[in-house]
Amino acid sequence: MQPAAVRLNSVCKTFGDRPVVDDLSFSIAPGEMFGLLGPNGAGKSTTIRMLTTLTKPSAGQIEIAGFDTVQQAQQVKQSIGVVLQQTSVDVDLTVWQNMEFHARLHHLPKSDRALRIRQWLDYVALLDRQDDLVKTLSGGMKRRLQIARALLHEPQILFLDEPTVGLDPQTRRRLWEIVLDLNRQGMTILLTTHYMEEVEYLCNRICIMDAGRSIELGTLEDFRTKYGQGILIDRRGETLQTRFFPTLEAANAALDAERDRTGLMVRPSNLEDIFVELTGRDLN
Repeated sequence: MQPAAVRLNSVCKTFGDRPVVDDLSFSIAPGEMFGLLGPNGAGKSTTIRMLTTLTKPSAGQIEIAGFDTVQQAQQVKQSIGVVLQQTSVDVDLTVWQNMEFHARLHHLPKSDRALRIRQWLDYVALLDRQDDLVKTLSGGMKRRLQIARALLHEPQILFLDEPTVGLDPQTRRRLWEIVLDLNRQGMTILLTTHYMEEVEYLCNRICIMDAGRSIELGTLEDFRTKYGQGILIDRRGETLQTRFFPTLEAANAALDAERDRTGLMVRPSNLEDIFVELTGRDLN
């Protein structure tokens, strides 16, 4: 039986006496596109840092591609690619020089290096910009360069930490196409994002975190079946009130039963509705 691509077992991380990640467990199957959601301070960034060997867990175990992140950190690093929210490419080097530097860090053989660099720059449509300084690239191009660099050593698993933050809608959609294509080729991907539609569009399963814990895990349809397929929105007061119903038909029936329908609206529930219901606040 093939091991999980990612497995967390009762993982905890404390800073002083403060638990930041608290008894977190989940697994990601090979080839899965997995979303990790949570409000600010939920523990997502710390979880990503532990998954990528940058931080050691205080308790519990993390395995990536069957390797322990503490005991076998080097094998884990060879198995993963990481694209962080912050621009982490060197803006004073050219596109090619950034790729060359990363290839050397991963000890890629010289005979193979140029071929792989060309391959991945072409994949993200930056081959024609290979001699340009990174400082001259747009934000979307820099993010595509980060993805190409993360793929250079051909990892099994790709971690994307808010990869489209601050990008315009067209550029975001282009990155979605790249991510989906990588997943179709069999790459396991873990995505954190503040864009709900991004998770709905890209991810197979979703883990919602709050206060360092997993509070819900499953597919969007699992969530909608559990919390309600339909939602009645009441805009009549100073605050927005929402009520979930098992079906859209049931929500419409509740609307029909209201004498005054001013400010009332029915629609299918979505991930943001369920997220706010669970955490009591939106992502911002």
